[in-house]
Amino acid sequence: MTKSIPWWTPQIGPAELPLVRDVLESNYINEGEVTAAFERRIAELVGAPYGVAVTSGTAAITLALMGLGVGPGDEVIVPDLTFIATANAVVLAGANPVLVDIDARTLNIDPAAAARAITSRTKAIVPVHVSGRAADMHAIVALAKQHRLVVVEDAAEALLSRHEGRYLGTHGDAGCFSFSPNKTITTGQGGMIVTANEQLHRRLRELKDQGRPVRGTGGADVHASLGFNFKLTNLQAAVGMAQLGYLETRLARQRQIYTEYVAGLKGTNGITLLGFRTEQGESPQWTDALCDRRDELDEYLRSLNIHTRRFWFPLHTQAPYRLSDEAFSNTTSLCPRALWLPSAFQLTTEDIATVCNHIRKFYGV
Repeated sequence: MTKSIPWWTPQIGPAELPLVRDVLESNYINEGEVTAAFERRIAELVGAPYGVAVTSGTAAITLALMGLGVGPGDEVIVPDLTFIATANAVVLAGANPVLVDIDARTLNIDPAAAARAITSRTKAIVPVHVSGRAADMHAIVALAKQHRLVVVEDAAEALLSRHEGRYLGTHGDAGCFSFSPNKTITTGQGGMIVTANEQLHRRLRELKDQGRPVRGTGGADVHASLGFNFKLTNLQAAVGMAQLGYLETRLARQRQIYTEYVAGLKGTNGITLLGFRTEQGESPQWTDALCDRRDELDEYLRSLNIHTRRFWFPLHTQAPYRLSDEAFSNTTSLCPRALWLPSAFQLTTEDIATVCNHIRKFYGV
């Protein structure tokens, strides 16, 4: 094949340049009214009273935990299968990540494993909605209430994905989104915390801006509490505002891509799509699968200029968090089989058919 079929490709369209130009011409490129408008719009879209823009999804999780009182000596339960940023954010907040195994059906955190990991030092749970597929939030929230824990949702891959009639990111005490280049909308780097908690909202404002609850002058400002610098600039927010104009079209295409994979791979032994409840509002960020001979399949597709992405290594195998495989039977067995199929919203129906045909050929169908 000469045409390349990408796993993912970010896209900047025609709407970004005039909004960025407006910010440049305003001569106010720091965080300001454009960022505030972006915060309001994201909060409105997911049905949350408050949105707070920050520099990354990692920063969003860190500040949400800190704002909810998590700190040194506390333990935070994190699934073993996630991008390492989830655990790193816990460490950045001063707490200790406690890794737990996943549910083999969804690749999300196993509530039973989380329950077994709770100690007197546990302060929070961070469920991750892998590929936009909802973690079992009913069980997680019930567990948190029982043990008086806070819940910070890592919804980096789940913007506008719904679960039980509500958007992911709004089931816990706070929800955290990412706008990195491999997400449906991007600001280059950036993140957002949404919450219904007014007190948390105020504390997040302080944490992201050197302890100031409102935008300061940089001079004679009152800094009533400890804070840092995690502001999202007007320039980045202008890109985000423009990207929102493409959001519904991109989400619809991502759902359609998943549906086309379901049809195109039906009856193919050796590969199993993990599945999404699209009829209930789940929105695939990417289409993922469990594959026999995954690495061989990946190499075969790459030889045809078809690009996939292998799943993360389990966190317990990474140097900063290394543990025995004993408590992580599902991640240990499933991660070497997990693969993201080409999922870029720019892909055509013909592209997906080509991918499916070559996968079927690989498995001898």
